[in-house]
Amino acid sequence: MPLRVLLLNWRDANHPEAGGAEKYLEVVARGLAARGHDVTFRTAWYPGAMPEEIIDGVRYVRRGGRLDIYPRALAAHVIDRYRPDIVVDVQNGVPYLSPLTFRGPVVNLVHHVHLEQWPVIFGPRLSRLGWWLESRVAPRIYRKTSYVAVSQSTRRELIGIGVDAERIEVIHNGTDVLHVEGLRRSPHPSLVVLGRLVPQKRVEIALRAVAALAPAVPNLTLDIAGSGWWQPHLEELARELGITDRVTFHGHVSEAEKHKLLAWAWIHAFPSLKEGWGLVVVEAGIHGTPTVAFADAGGPTDSVLDGRTGILVDGDGDDFTAALRALIADAERLEGMRQEVRTWVRRFHWEETIERWEGVLLHEVATAQGSTPTRSPV
Repeated sequence: MPLRVLLLNWRDANHPEAGGAEKYLEVVARGLAARGHDVTFRTAWYPGAMPEEIIDGVRYVRRGGRLDIYPRALAAHVIDRYRPDIVVDVQNGVPYLSPLTFRGPVVNLVHHVHLEQWPVIFGPRLSRLGWWLESRVAPRIYRKTSYVAVSQSTRRELIGIGVDAERIEVIHNGTDVLHVEGLRRSPHPSLVVLGRLVPQKRVEIALRAVAALAPAVPNLTLDIAGSGWWQPHLEELARELGITDRVTFHGHVSEAEKHKLLAWAWIHAFPSLKEGWGLVVVEAGIHGTPTVAFADAGGPTDSVLDGRTGILVDGDGDDFTAALRALIADAERLEGMRQEVRTWVRRFHWEETIERWEGVLLHEVATAQGSTPTRSPV
């Protein structure tokens, strides 16, 4: 049964600050459209963007900025204009609260909760307000709706703020990128960081690790791929640490260049404060590049097999540096991880992600209409 699906998300994949969360939703949107569903993706406008366009069968509607997109989308007449059968409300910290104005079924997509991130981005007052909205208000507004989490760690976090476990379905990220023959591995120790350059990604930890490792690993380099308003601070820190000759800031890169960098690196450094899953972990793994990440970041505990496809660090930046040092120095262990991570990531496919999402949406609409179909097997 073709559905009219309205997706509410604060950014689309072409936004200058887009990351893995936006890619996840875009892949799902295009996959649903390819299966015959009518999909509208409502999001924020950004300089150079078209207010409306259709890409791969998905209608993109861009209105408002980072904050006013929420009240704009909440207005009943906006949702009614699209006459959706179901709304997918993406909660990136700030919820749309669409159950307040839409009488039909709503699915709340959560990549991760933002307890640790609110204080990093905002001051004490705004961070307390944001966490209250996310942890107290949202669970009450969405108390009758279903949730989709991208990892078991996110599911546990949602349960921790009062969401019923039986209302949460886990649908992982996927990947359709195959290992490309001919991409070269660096002959010398090389690290890569890939993602938005914002404070919560904590790229400083990778920079300080390079500075600490440099005396013992004189040919160590670091490639940083991604853009963001925090980049000038990171460039200044590299100068202060005296490692500008070892660090390359590539800015925003194409898909081809991204995979070239991931294949080139010995290790993917992933010091992010919080992640729902970590799509780049899987993308790096395609090329046999293991990841070093923090265990308390959440999602990496699902996307990284500790000690087998990478290392999960318990501790601080010094512990992160120590993990990198140990892996660089142990060629046999590193090669074993390269082999295992290639096998591990082959189990994640976007087609399965899309199929699972279609099953959830059909189930929710049928339930609202009084007839519940059988979902696709998990």
